[in-house]
Amino acid sequence: MTLTRRSTLGLVAGAVFAPAIARAQSFPSKPITLVVPYPAGGPTDAIARFVAQEMSTTIGQSVVVDNRAGASGAVGTRAVAKADPDGHTFIFGNNQTHGNNMFLLKEPGYDAVKDFAPVAGVGAFEHAFVVRNDLPAKNIAELIALAKAEPDKLNYGSTGVGSGSHLAMELFMQRTGIRMTHVPFRGAAPLVQEIIGGRIDIANSTLPSVLEQINAGTLRALALASPERNPRAKDIPTLREQGVSNADADSWAAFFAPAATPAPVLEKLSQSVMAAIAKPEITEKILKLGFTLKVRDPAAFKPYHLQEIATWEKIIKEAGVKPE
Repeated sequence: MTLTRRSTLGLVAGAVFAPAIARAQSFPSKPITLVVPYPAGGPTDAIARFVAQEMSTTIGQSVVVDNRAGASGAVGTRAVAKADPDGHTFIFGNNQTHGNNMFLLKEPGYDAVKDFAPVAGVGAFEHAFVVRNDLPAKNIAELIALAKAEPDKLNYGSTGVGSGSHLAMELFMQRTGIRMTHVPFRGAAPLVQEIIGGRIDIANSTLPSVLEQINAGTLRALALASPERNPRAKDIPTLREQGVSNADADSWAAFFAPAATPAPVLEKLSQSVMAAIAKPEITEKILKLGFTLKVRDPAAFKPYHLQEIATWEKIIKEAGVKPE
């Protein structure tokens, strides 16, 4: 290759990468919006706000949480997929918004893989079986017997069609041969209130969304759908301890940005998020919710994300859950 040819290629390459480098150097140039695709008040919202507050003190701009609920998290997720990919808009998603919606919504309006770039995997919400206080079932065996005696009479709540709480219960019913009636809600807060009020019988809800109420005695926990007991809820036995296997279900959570976000900007955003979570006071706040931390950078989270999508797609098909 001639010297002139090499020089020309170098100039072209410089022209291509210069805008991305410039963007990274100037990022952030305005306040950052962190979308939470659920109502305010739930554990997802709480974790996002912990991270946003800490990021605001270190990244050079304020990070503002924007709750955009609706359509099982698809409304807010769709908005971020179509946002300007400059790093100033990102989302705190989960296995519902960035996985199951692809198979449970006829028109989610986005592709969970093609339209997003992972910023950081955070960990998982373990699921706890909680019931209204006056439900005549003190353990999982009694719950199964009650449900089998009158199929479809018991109702169970979830945070939306395709949510972790919905599919975790579908998996449990599939493994135990029982049938209950599904009642979806728009987020964890209204679901919890309906159980406390006695209008919903049971939920396989994320532990952070019900831990405070369990400790307060306003609802009862029967089991944890996880391989091991949670240090923050040591008195709750697992499903496995009560004779139910292959029904564990954790709902992962992660931060995502629009797919076309420049790599240097994505890296800066990722580092800021992970640094915020690593602060001891932020870590402690998140753990107090009952959330299990397992932080992954984008390279480590991507293959995990793809594997989770494949796993739950199979479970959805086996459970016969139809898109809505």
